[in-house]
Amino acid sequence: MTAAARLAPIGAKVSDSRQSHNPFDRPEQGPRGHLPVLAGELVDLIGPQLGETVIDCTFGAGGHARLVAERIGAEGTLIAIDRDPVAQAHFQAFETEAACRTRFVAAEFSQALKYLQNEGIRASALYMDLGMSSLQVDAAERGFSYSHDAPLDMRMDPRQELTAEVIVNTWSEQQLAQMLRELGEERYAGGISRQIVARRPLTSTSDLVEAIKAGMPAAARFGSGHPARRSFQALRIAVNGELEAVDAALPIAWDSLEIGGRMAVISFHSLEDRRIKRFFNDLATGCTCPPELPVCVCGHEPEAEVLTRRPISAGEEEVGMNPRARSARLRGALKLREANENPAGEVR
Repeated sequence: MTAAARLAPIGAKVSDSRQSHNPFDRPEQGPRGHLPVLAGELVDLIGPQLGETVIDCTFGAGGHARLVAERIGAEGTLIAIDRDPVAQAHFQAFETEAACRTRFVAAEFSQALKYLQNEGIRASALYMDLGMSSLQVDAAERGFSYSHDAPLDMRMDPRQELTAEVIVNTWSEQQLAQMLRELGEERYAGGISRQIVARRPLTSTSDLVEAIKAGMPAAARFGSGHPARRSFQALRIAVNGELEAVDAALPIAWDSLEIGGRMAVISFHSLEDRRIKRFFNDLATGCTCPPELPVCVCGHEPEAEVLTRRPISAGEEEVGMNPRARSARLRGALKLREANENPAGEVR
């Protein structure tokens, strides 16, 4: 079940900023007190150095980018990617004060990474902060939050045609139930989908919340967390094709790294985290010969060293300041060699 976004052609904005001073009193914070999740842990994991090129695949409010910019300095380059026009507006403020060279690519990150790869750009470090940004949640009119009455939109890129309203009013009951189960891991998907279809047309987030509550047993409405949380997650992922984008972006991102480069990903739910874990573990796998063979004949060597055997989570202090950090999981890997290279660096 694919929710393909119809995006306008990729645009790239290039700018240079060479100040070596730190213009931010609180560089770990973005605009309006925005707190990037696991910021210190992420920057330590990718270890950016002076003069390096780093790709930020999910710029958002630029909280992580501010820390990275200070590490890479005036001769370094930070390439920011985001499909959300609000993020691009924040980048325009960021670039005027950034301590490094900067560039922005306005596109969904798998497309943007391919665009950069076609230019021959290679990065020393690359990172992704997946899922929904606080900028999107806080903009009530965009329909991401079940806490505000708003149109059923949920688009990260307003140029695409597919919205949450289209899905809830045109998909079949079976399609809705499948989406809720697979993308929201919602146990009451059947009842909720029946209520959605019965109450059409739904035009607001309040309409959807009422349908969700009506489709659940009374006891389930008062469990842990908001009863609409999983359904809203599923809809948002479907509208924006988030899992397809992650699957497409991961191998391109890895190919974009130099040997010795580091890649880090922050995810916020198990659907994303399982993909990241499997991707890094597959890269770190060596010999694939059957165990009954006495010697290796495949010659396969690991391309990566996993840097996080277990995901890094936020501590109690950070969760207290930023509840969104509670579900965050950070994983990373070091690139040892290119694909199809042996340990000596010779292409097979």
